[in-house]
Order: sequence, then C-alpha cells, then structure tokens
Amino acid sequence: MDLIYHIVPASVWTNYETELTYEADSLRTEGFIHLSTKEQVPGVMERYYQNVPDLLLLHVDPAQLLHELKYEVSTNNERFPHLYGPLNKDAVLTVERLNQLPINQPV
Repeated sequence: MDLIYHIVPASVWTNYETELTYEADSLRTEGFIHLSTKEQVPGVMERYYQNVPDLLLLHVDPAQLLHELKYEVSTNNERFPHLYGPLNKDAVLTVERLNQLPINQPV
C-alpha cells in the first residue's frame, strides 16, 4: 500500500479532534488539500515549514478517501496528490510528530 502524507501544525489538527473530517485552509482557498508522496515530504518541509514548531505528519491511505484524489503538476513540475474535499479521518492511519520545541525554549 502506497501511503500519501499531509503536514499540519498540531494546534490545527487539535481543532478537529472531535470531528470525523479535517479541512485544511487550502480546501477553502484553493479547492483542495495538499498532500505529498513519501519522497516529496522532505522537499515540502524544506520549502514551507522551516522553523515551524510542533508539526504532525498524517499518514493517509488513499484507498480509504471519500473524495476525489488527483495527482497534479505543481512545484518543480512534480505531480502532487490533491484531495478535492475534506479528509475523512478514518483514512489517517498514523499521526507522527515531526518536531517539537524543547520545553522552556523562547519562541
């Protein structure tokens, strides 16, 4: 099974704790949720999430998604997975903590 991935701040994910679905801001602003293949995650982290604390990596099973998933040309002419609807949380197999600021470190 080839999983796809979504990076999200822990504080945002927590807002959906009691919900059955998750909606990234991009769903409202761009019409889809940005996802990545495993190989694309490091580049996405480097481009968009440098020095962003407390991130989570959602491991998503595309076979369980309830909305349309399209692989579309995006950054660097790479084809990225885009989800055209809310992410049903039962498709999220693992929530992995990517980084966290040490306790008592000034922000």
